[in-house]
Amino acid sequence: MKTHFFTLLAIGMVPLAAGTVPAQAQSGNASAALETVLASDIRADDRARDQYRHPAETLEFFQTGPGDTVIEYAPGGGWYTRVLAPYLVDDGQFVGVVFNPDSIEVFDDDTRTRVREGVASWSARMAEAMGIDAAALPIHFTDEIPAALNGQVDRVLIVRMLHNMMRWGIADAEIAMLGNALVPDGMIGVVQHRAPADWADEHADGSNGYVREADIIALMERNGFELVDSSEINANPNDPADTDTGVWRLPPTFARGDENREEYAAIGESDRMTLLFRKAR
Repeated sequence: MKTHFFTLLAIGMVPLAAGTVPAQAQSGNASAALETVLASDIRADDRARDQYRHPAETLEFFQTGPGDTVIEYAPGGGWYTRVLAPYLVDDGQFVGVVFNPDSIEVFDDDTRTRVREGVASWSARMAEAMGIDAAALPIHFTDEIPAALNGQVDRVLIVRMLHNMMRWGIADAEIAMLGNALVPDGMIGVVQHRAPADWADEHADGSNGYVREADIIALMERNGFELVDSSEINANPNDPADTDTGVWRLPPTFARGDENREEYAAIGESDRMTLLFRKAR
């Protein structure tokens, strides 16, 4: 099983750069507040990826404001957490949510233990790195989302993770539980490595990181969501989708080591769809 995903090690072991969250701009000026966060010292090691991940444009597309309650699904090493948490800390609420490792049949006991240990220490590690109270960085397994949150969440963000949910066979169950947490008109924003539309099922099942856009839309629709809009914010037409090493041959992973490294660096990160769905029922 490939483990270049979310990654299991990342949630428990990736060191985070220490820093202090700057004072936020007034919440009435969401753009200024976000720009302040994006320029903060806690993101010093993260900004190199902004050219591929476009956090400001992506959060604007997802209609995410500083007063929202936002779930980040599988926050892992915290790249988006270091944007979302300080953006929401004054007027909104950040919530991390992670799949229960016991629900993944292909995981062995060691992997399940590592995920649980990583989740148990996640809030404290993030709090120390960002200078935010750990109480403002709660994290829950999806099947243990507190009842008090159900119907209270404005946005759920699933960034580069649906391929794992699909290949592990948990996508429908996870989307259903996340949907329960949303307010009636709440929305789920998805950023996902995009497979060519004509790829065979065996290549587009998530095992290479890439998933067909039509399959994501079908998944969301059968779980009570309607497509609001799509964007090419995170598209990369230079990415020739690969069925061998998949998305992980590209930066920042470079799974093939020095083999064709300059070529992959020139391509940049993977071609990604950016989709926004509204809870329809």
